[in-house]
Amino acid sequence: MGKIKSIDTKPEILVRKYLFKHGFRFRLHSKTLPGKPDIVLRKYKTVIFVNGCFWHGHKDCRKSSLPKTRVEYWDDKITRNIARDIANQKMLTDLGWNVVVIHQCELKNKDVDKTMAEVINNLV
Repeated sequence: MGKIKSIDTKPEILVRKYLFKHGFRFRLHSKTLPGKPDIVLRKYKTVIFVNGCFWHGHKDCRKSSLPKTRVEYWDDKITRNIARDIANQKMLTDLGWNVVVIHQCELKNKDVDKTMAEVINNLV
């Protein structure tokens, strides 16, 4: 698990490149905001989290199934991650930020443009 990256993941870089290409400027991993959002668009008062399906328990996703070994450990870990995500999102909305969550399965080759178009439409 030491090789699992938490920043600069492929899905995150894909979203950043798409936003930059379409003229959006942003900050990365703001430590002053709850949950350290992956992308912060201050002009639009919006934060974007790019979540891995497994680590954040994305419902009805093939990649979010639990391993067959140490099921109790993984179930507890994913449940804690989901609870932490919900708490951070609530704190951000209470501070007046719009929160966008993109899961890695939504960034497949055929879905990238559709997903990112929805994100951009919500910004403007």
